[in-house]
Amino acid sequence: MKAIVINRYGGPDVIEYAEVPDPVVGPDTVLVRTRAVGVSPVDRKIREGLLDGVVDTHFPLIMGFDLAGTVRAVGPAVTEYAPGDEVIGYVRKDVLQHGTYAELVAAPVRTLARRPAALDWAQAGGLPLAGLTSRQALVGALGLRRGETVLIHAAAGGVGSIAVQVATALGARVIGTAGEHNHTFLRGLGVEPVPYGPGLADRVRALAPDGVDAALDLIGGDAVEVSLGLLKDPTRIASAVDPAVTARGGRYVFTRPDPEDLAAVARLADEGLLTVPVASTFPLAQAASAQALNAEGRTRGKIVLLVD
Repeated sequence: MKAIVINRYGGPDVIEYAEVPDPVVGPDTVLVRTRAVGVSPVDRKIREGLLDGVVDTHFPLIMGFDLAGTVRAVGPAVTEYAPGDEVIGYVRKDVLQHGTYAELVAAPVRTLARRPAALDWAQAGGLPLAGLTSRQALVGALGLRRGETVLIHAAAGGVGSIAVQVATALGARVIGTAGEHNHTFLRGLGVEPVPYGPGLADRVRALAPDGVDAALDLIGGDAVEVSLGLLKDPTRIASAVDPAVTARGGRYVFTRPDPEDLAAVARLADEGLLTVPVASTFPLAQAASAQALNAEGRTRGKIVLLVD
């Protein structure tokens, strides 16, 4: 099969589009014929070696965690799926080596859910990591409830554009930070947008004079510090990018595979409460270009690799 492989850490030049052996289908795994793969900042961090020492890593390494595709075969212990089923997955295993930037992926059943019929392949491929991060932050870490006001930083990005919809589906009021060119887009998702930059706290206060109930940081920088001055309860802050948030009493969200959480966000899509904005698509062979665009941090929605 064809896959995107790296044999050492480094810049985009280490990325290779190569022929590699087909994956082995273990007892609890499903062989998926990949149709689409979401591109995320963590993919670039893996390529650059920033997760070395955090997760056991082996070369040659196929990058990628997200996928959408069709089941081709199942392991002998698998009863949840059958060949022909359409699935989505956040396929993060205990060892980094066999990722999803590939034509075929052996995915543990604990990483999968059924593909929401309301989403096309590109949208489905962009959902898993963003959807899980959003749900595990807003529901799990923050316990967001109907009628509360949540501040979401980087609201128009790949994760943010999903998080604001998850929050709205929970019945929350959403204030989202974004560049002014994304404000019309965010209003269409039910968000009250505010621009980045000096005076951010004052702009949020103008919308929520009594402060906000919860805050989600998806950008880093001074987002945590600004949020702490706006929160009614300073412990109700979560970050998916800044582990130091825990020193301020908040929660760090390191997204984990969870089939129930993944199925929950898929149901939101089928209920018409969530869509996946796709910023750009690239063929699998152009993964380096897709990662370069993702690294700019200016895209609206998800970048997705399409696998023929």
